Amino acid sequence: MNLIDRAKNIVLTPKSEWQVIAPESTTTADLYKGYIAPLALIGPAATFLGTVLIGTSMPFIGNYHMPIVWAVSAFIVSYVFALVGVFIISLIINGLAPSFGGEKNPMQALKVAAYAFTPAWLAGILHLLPLLGLLAILAGLYGLYVLYLGLPVLMKAPEDKAVGYTAVVVICAIVVMVILGSIAGVVGGIGLGASRLAEGFGSPASSIVASSTVSPGLNQMSAQINAAAQQMEAAQKSGDTQGQMAAATNVIAAATGGGVEVTPIDQNVLKALLPDNLGGMPRTSFEATKGGVGVLQISKAQAHYGNDQGSNIDLSITDMGGTRMLGVFAAWATVEEDKESDTGYEKMGKVDGRPVHQRFEKSGPHSDYETLIGGRFMVEANGSKVDMDTVRQAVASLDLAKLEALKDEGVKKAN
Repeated sequence: MNLIDRAKNIVLTPKSEWQVIAPESTTTADLYKGYIAPLALIGPAATFLGTVLIGTSMPFIGNYHMPIVWAVSAFIVSYVFALVGVFIISLIINGLAPSFGGEKNPMQALKVAAYAFTPAWLAGILHLLPLLGLLAILAGLYGLYVLYLGLPVLMKAPEDKAVGYTAVVVICAIVVMVILGSIAGVVGGIGLGASRLAEGFGSPASSIVASSTVSPGLNQMSAQINAAAQQMEAAQKSGDTQGQMAAATNVIAAATGGGVEVTPIDQNVLKALLPDNLGGMPRTSFEATKGGVGVLQISKAQAHYGNDQGSNIDLSITDMGGTRMLGVFAAWATVEEDKESDTGYEKMGKVDGRPVHQRFEKSGPHSDYETLIGGRFMVEANGSKVDMDTVRQAVASLDLAKLEALKDEGVKKAN
């Protein structure tokens, strides 16, 4: 069946179309080349044309057209992440199958993921007019329904377990796509060199389509999700509501943790890294906390410094713990930016090999400095009535090397 007929049928008559799709024989390369790659291209291409040629109406600015270099970078990032997202979700679908009475089959799992994305991909054309882009969300929601219909048919899950299977996959799919989409969105706003993408991912055809194996990290993540699904199934059978909630949390942790479990550093260890004085300003308050939901735990220490002239700095260290994978993505996809105006400047890039974001506003003045240490610890300094040099020095006063040495503390492979 050709691409147009398949896309039309999966949108208009998904229930019957899944029955047609189930026995079809195909390969990963053919599915990517003949279906996934062309449809996944619609949204990024429409966004590129919409933001460059048509522009976006913005208050006080008028019709804004994204610079061509930034738009090209955003286009590449969005497209590659779309291809990657389908593959990751197919791994999740395949890994969960046995836990819900289904059968593992990588090809069937990829077919489910690919065809369930069809409504969202087709709706990507709405991005030609940026203000209509929000309507694409509705298509994404319909895609969840298509996914729900397809999972039992292709993965052969019993009807009494199909709802739980679908729910867990949907949770994981949302988490994965939010992570990838948010990164692509950030990069789309400020630009990323295409060469870095080539270095990071390689050719989509070679590193995604033709690959018959997956990285150990993705295998580990799949195993962790599978274990959480079994936990959820057991909790459902016993009527343990709290157990079901804990299992759902563990599923999310699997997606955000990248196949590892992380126990955050004790908050008092972070607290001890904050100095008593910054640039002549004494510390006036001190706070350290640790908590979260289930295995999604973080710890944070923060302090406030100020003087009689009204100058002050808030300095904090956050261990992202169970959401460590967000930091890993941020460290890889560091945005390059350097813009300046009459009111201040904003810079993003790397300093000493670490991702850094600086923002200075002359009014006040107000200075913000953020850096990611070891792909895990976020250090933030926010200053009011102080210049950027003072805020930079505040961050430099911390023992960043010691903090970076803690990046593997409490990290273990998921069971």
